[in-house]
Amino acid sequence: MFPAELKIRDLAIRPATILAPMAGVTDTVFRRVIRSLGACGLIMTEFTSAEGLTRKAARTLHYLYFDEDEHPIAAQIFGADPDVMASAAALAEDLGFDHLDINLGCPVKKVVKCGGSGLLRDLPHLEKLLSAVRGAVRIPLTIKIRSGWDENNIVATDVARMAEQIGIEAIAVHPRTRMQGYAGSADWKIIRAVKDAVRIPVIGNGDIRVPEDAVRMAAETGCDAVMIGRAASSNPWIFSQIADYLATGRYQEPDESDRYHLLSDYFRNLIAAGMPDAIGKMKQFATLFTHGVRHGGELREAVHHAHTTAEILDRVDAFFAHTAASPAD
Repeated sequence: MFPAELKIRDLAIRPATILAPMAGVTDTVFRRVIRSLGACGLIMTEFTSAEGLTRKAARTLHYLYFDEDEHPIAAQIFGADPDVMASAAALAEDLGFDHLDINLGCPVKKVVKCGGSGLLRDLPHLEKLLSAVRGAVRIPLTIKIRSGWDENNIVATDVARMAEQIGIEAIAVHPRTRMQGYAGSADWKIIRAVKDAVRIPVIGNGDIRVPEDAVRMAAETGCDAVMIGRAASSNPWIFSQIADYLATGRYQEPDESDRYHLLSDYFRNLIAAGMPDAIGKMKQFATLFTHGVRHGGELREAVHHAHTTAEILDRVDAFFAHTAASPAD
């Protein structure tokens, strides 16, 4: 049975689906794309450096910008120093987020050196960090973890029990180890084990590629919500597809017109928002969004070799106008 809602203290998240925080992806423009397509209960920021936040670095603060229509929204921060994390958490609370999440799952080497999944190697230190952050904020506090550092150090249930005692109010579990990265398969049995170990809500994450996966994860693990990352970056419709699948047992795939309008609107919104890395984002999402599009490789090639935002928009418009006028293969 798929959960109707996720309750984190007095915050009711309906439906029980969450956009995972992704560096370079879940900025305010992309989050509003997800909101516009509907059926995503909670969106999250890119994971943000606590060190940068406490220094009030302009680039770091930019990661935490959001519009009022993005609520409910959570900020995710990472770091290894308990005092710095506590200060950053208080700053994030002051910005008006509905809740705060701590990243204990990122496997990237430069993040592991100062937080992320690296903290799973030192649970006494992690306990100090979580306690410091819990004492610094009044809003709901959650964590996102991996199963452990490697297959010989699976600590998800230990971390979950410790977090619950400290006052953490929900835990998202990506059941791969740090050493796995994104390779292999997510071991959903670990989500089940965490669910059985604690009373706080448990959010399942990992290997949800289509709506059927989300429903199967909920059934197999008993999780209280599902969190989707990489699949949403290439198929932003997945949340509305899950809602349709739950309601009717069916869902539609986006057609080329849907992809054109989403891609074109997203690009124009990037430009309007003054994103400093708009060209890079446009090239990244042209690659993600156009798999499954007829002759999509030609569009990816054209966008990759463009030099300005205007040139990219022209090539996107020209490509879809041409394919609309061409007979199907």
